[in-house]
Amino acid sequence: FETKFQHDEEQKFKVLARRDRVFGLWVAKQLGRGDAEAYAAEVVAANFEKSGDEDMLGKVRADLKAAGKQVTEGTLQAELTAAYAEAAKQIAAK
Repeated sequence: FETKFQHDEEQKFKVLARRDRVFGLWVAKQLGRGDAEAYAAEVVAANFEKSGDEDMLGKVRADLKAAGKQVTEGTLQAELTAAYAEAAKQIAAK
């Protein structure tokens, strides 16, 4: 049971980290950044500051605002959900 729990937690962590990367790549595209992978790494790192997604979303909102990009909260949440689905699919394929 402990081994399965550990495996499940590890998979959950991998999916969330991949979700943040996929989401970061989407945000980088919205910002027109040529360094999308580097920006995605910043987004992943931002989500390790506090539990939950608010730290990461705060960074993304601030970056979008600084760039003069208007993205609704609904769009951010929809893209985060889509990024989770994509990340789960990628991790499952490994």
